[in-house]
Amino acid sequence: MSLTPKEKDFLIDTSRKIRVETVKMLAEAGSGHPGGSLSMAEMLSLLYFKHMNIDPEHKLDPNRDRLVLSKGHGVPGLYSALAIKGFFPVDELMTLRKLDSRLQGHPDMKNTPGIEMTTGSLGQGLSAANGIALSAKLDEKDYNVYCILGDGEIQEGQIWEAAMTSSHYQLDNLIGILDYNGMQIDGEVQDIMDPRPITDKWRAFGWNVLEVDGHNIEELHNAISKAKEQSEKPTMIVAKTIKGKGVSYMENVVDWHGKAPSDEELQKALEELSDEGGKA
Repeated sequence: MSLTPKEKDFLIDTSRKIRVETVKMLAEAGSGHPGGSLSMAEMLSLLYFKHMNIDPEHKLDPNRDRLVLSKGHGVPGLYSALAIKGFFPVDELMTLRKLDSRLQGHPDMKNTPGIEMTTGSLGQGLSAANGIALSAKLDEKDYNVYCILGDGEIQEGQIWEAAMTSSHYQLDNLIGILDYNGMQIDGEVQDIMDPRPITDKWRAFGWNVLEVDGHNIEELHNAISKAKEQSEKPTMIVAKTIKGKGVSYMENVVDWHGKAPSDEELQKALEELSDEGGKA
């Protein structure tokens, strides 16, 4: 079912808010990973505010949907979505990476509300998502498990072992989203260790594969909707994105993989994000 104009506007604006809160907290922390956090804002907006069955008032509902952020360094974006959704106060975002904060530099399932799996060592999140999805099958639960991966991350061999496992056990309740922004910490993904052809690889491993513009709310919504209807196969949504999306001086610049904006750079980012969708 297509999004209504009101839903689409809301989700686009929520993506903008996720970006606003992300750059603000990173500037306050003085460290972190803006590029890969900003590139997945639309994914997080759609998952947390449209598709996932979750309720901040019932954080441990056994029937809730789960998200595993396998590319754990992108957690500032996830923290923004969780705070806006109501899992913890938005003001708490300013404690990112500070002593005694619940918001560490990578996801921590033991201390942070809404975090389903501790991640950060790249390549491991899909295996964890497999376990959660398989558990749902064994327990005859109908919740879905989502897993966001990075395109540099899929250079890890464990990803492909996990991909075989997902297919072997016909985990149709598992939906992967690949943040295909083409860059990783050391440069362009294709130059470091070229994973292409990406869609052919996932299909060869037995997955249903969908390709979308990862910043197009309608395309991404339709892909997630189709994935939820898939039977007997896991689905990988290959979402083409722009690293640092929404902040002109960060877009497609590898140096912004892992550094925080200065106060002056923050103000420029907020001005640009405000122009996208209203007052930041």
